[in-house]
Amino acid sequence: MEQHIYLAAGCFWGAEHFFKQMDGVLSTEVGFANGHTDNPTYQQVYTDTTGYAETVHICFDPLRISLLFLLQMYFKAIDPTSLNQQGEDRGTRYRTGIYYTNPDDLPFIRHAMALEAARHSKPLQVEVEPLAVFYRAEDYHQNYLDVNPDGYCHLPVALFDYAREARDLETLQKAEKYRLVLNQLRALLEGETDPTACMANAAALLHDTFRFWWTGFYRVVEGELLLGPFQGPVACMHIAFGKGVCGSAWKEARTLLVPDVEQFPGHIACSAASRSEIVVPLRRGTDIVAVLDIDSQHLAHFDHADRHFLEEVAALLP
Repeated sequence: MEQHIYLAAGCFWGAEHFFKQMDGVLSTEVGFANGHTDNPTYQQVYTDTTGYAETVHICFDPLRISLLFLLQMYFKAIDPTSLNQQGEDRGTRYRTGIYYTNPDDLPFIRHAMALEAARHSKPLQVEVEPLAVFYRAEDYHQNYLDVNPDGYCHLPVALFDYAREARDLETLQKAEKYRLVLNQLRALLEGETDPTACMANAAALLHDTFRFWWTGFYRVVEGELLLGPFQGPVACMHIAFGKGVCGSAWKEARTLLVPDVEQFPGHIACSAASRSEIVVPLRRGTDIVAVLDIDSQHLAHFDHADRHFLEEVAALLP
């Protein structure tokens, strides 16, 4: 499993070396993002007339390192309040930016930006935009500090050591818990064909293991979602097709990750205590027969690791 993000953090030589130290980062490459010319060279980008930013393309494993953790590490490697300058490097090519390819990542990026903004008295100068275009830089720029260990870098060596030792323990521990849950659930469901009974034990197991705010199922019954087995406080009994997060996941036939439920259009507030949510459709053949709905009292509680494992949970249910 892999995800991709493109981060501009000043001179890409040091930035790439920083990111590639992290556990969970699978690969990196440096290049030029979001400019307005075709096939730019480094010499052209250096003139600051092409609109490109020196950028690192990062491929990472979300079961080992979350996007939120990666962005928190990113902020340690930049001055996010500095416009078009990092260290002694000046120019628009050295601006900071977060460029995404998956729109589902945007709410998590905004959450990370809000957390970082709260730490500063000055506004952040970090662009957040969809990736419009990315050109790989010339070969001699790739892994520059590995090839040239005494080469120029605006980042301190201690930062590389810090990145090398950093571990997203929350994600690693969560993944391990999910693997244990999957093993337990397979044992519990062996030989059982009643969907409601299976949902009941799945909800209880997930809720007891992770202490979620609300864990349960809505079943598709006569053209609407009807409350099924759950753990937690009382909940909405009926949800219409396309309404709220549950109805939208049913309509769109895909898992929905919502870092902040208040920002979701048409959110159904069964409880003011719910802050973030994940909804996973359950399929029987090509039909969606139910959704697994989990709520948390914390913002941005669920991520791509949760989606991966909860989709495995859903696939086990009859």
